[in-house]
Amino acid sequence: MSKYLIPLTFALVLSASALELPNVLGSPPAKSKEDWIKIQRPKTLELFKNHVYGRAPLGKPTTLSFKIIEEDPKAMDGAATLRIIQISYSGPGGESGFKLITFIPNKATKPAPGYLLICNRGPETIDPTRKKKDDFWPVESIVARGYVAATFPNSELSTDKDLNFNNGAHKAFDNYDGGRPGDAWATIAAWAWGASRALDYFETDPAIDASNFAVVGHSRGGKTALWAGATDERFALTISNNSGCTGAALARRKTGERVARINKSFPHWFCGNYKNFDGKENELPIDQHQLVALMAPRAVYVASASKDDWADPEGEFLAAAYAGAVYELFGLKGLETMEMPVADQPIQLGHIGYHLRTGKHDLSQYDWEQYLNFGDKHLKN
Repeated sequence: MSKYLIPLTFALVLSASALELPNVLGSPPAKSKEDWIKIQRPKTLELFKNHVYGRAPLGKPTTLSFKIIEEDPKAMDGAATLRIIQISYSGPGGESGFKLITFIPNKATKPAPGYLLICNRGPETIDPTRKKKDDFWPVESIVARGYVAATFPNSELSTDKDLNFNNGAHKAFDNYDGGRPGDAWATIAAWAWGASRALDYFETDPAIDASNFAVVGHSRGGKTALWAGATDERFALTISNNSGCTGAALARRKTGERVARINKSFPHWFCGNYKNFDGKENELPIDQHQLVALMAPRAVYVASASKDDWADPEGEFLAAAYAGAVYELFGLKGLETMEMPVADQPIQLGHIGYHLRTGKHDLSQYDWEQYLNFGDKHLKN
């Protein structure tokens, strides 16, 4: 694979040595957007499926169905219509499904764009009654800006602990004769698959503009959001919040959490083939700047936190910066800078956004404000 040396000259990058990364444009490098779309994007996506995230056994199931199980047209003191939808499907292993919570702004122009949060925290975090409010999902702020606020609990797609994959979407569709292959989908891929099924529902609701929807995730949810945006080009904006190792952070930096550690701590997150690179990050045929680049020409936002060394903020910034070369093929601006910003100074000029927030590993009101500002440029126009 063609590679090039990248000097680390960024303000907050401590190492002065050169970092050798796979060429974000592919091998041989794409020279036009047609090259990228027809040749290099499919090749890059295939490498991630085979070596990192695994491949889902299907896309939209023929058995997929939606049922509104709760509706309140005067939720949030009349500001929104609450709809809770049961998304159901069945496969060789039986029936399964998950609940999708949506708040649709009543005063916004319809159909309204929106944000889908992949929730990797407990049910109290996304309380639809709004008796308990959490900055992790600030529905009131999202709706006030004219956006649909939607979310689902990732655990209903795949529990975050089952290495046997005998639950949720895996139980319904995994049908591997002769054992589970090395590129079989795992938990992160199942959560991302669920985000696409939520988007399938949005396409059926006349009050929702499914063509202008963002997918958002924090930490493991941020890894999932990136994979959802990479595999489903219907998402207009992909947002990775503090996603770290095998999210936005470059593996080859070997800073913070590393491949061997994440595979040991969370062996169910990625496909079996990924364990071949434990302690061997330089042998990966791809790196995470290429994952960010898979969003092109759609918008993408990467965010870090100043006290989140485990997620390697510098590595997250570098991935966003080096993805820009693919956007240039489309005549678009990427991050438009090669200097990492100081904390709380967002970069939102191009189709790639980035900020370093002061504080710890979390998804905060400040983060959401930046995502809504970026959405005003890329979802409403």
